[in-house]
Amino acid sequence: MTIKANFSLKDQSGAALVIALIIMIVLTVVALASSFTSIFEMKLSGNKRGMTDAFYTADGGVQAVLPDIVNFNDSSYTLIADSGSLPQELRNESINSVNYDPTLSLAAGVSFTVQPNVDIYHTTMTGAPRNSGSSATGNYEYSYFIINSNGRDQIDSSLIPSNCLVREKVVRLLPTSQGGN
Repeated sequence: MTIKANFSLKDQSGAALVIALIIMIVLTVVALASSFTSIFEMKLSGNKRGMTDAFYTADGGVQAVLPDIVNFNDSSYTLIADSGSLPQELRNESINSVNYDPTLSLAAGVSFTVQPNVDIYHTTMTGAPRNSGSSATGNYEYSYFIINSNGRDQIDSSLIPSNCLVREKVVRLLPTSQGGN
């Protein structure tokens, strides 16, 4: 009887199968991990593309509003009675009126699939801008504006499209009735 027991311990006919199965399991785990990593990287790069697209759309909205001087005339603004209607970040600014529908002057060949939402806020600030090198007592008046441009991803291929808000402060220099220096 002891001879039969030793004989079965020396038999290695199933060892190759077990080693092959272990190697296949390891290779399957490696393949799944690389597949999940690739999918994650593709989603990440898609999100980055969407965020970049939204940023440039918002920045394009600011750049499209700046060249048209009509956007900064007081006649196109609505008075704000309550600062509670302003975005949270602008409630500490001294805003008195807003232009909700400025003209977007787009360069030739430029278009948006989804137009940026642009608002221009007029503030009650006065005086020369800091570090501008000009005197507040010169023959100029200064009008201060805050441009809010909210852009969206133009391709809109994801379930949740990317949004970006660009806020820029602008000063308009106006000569007084006495003329400039």
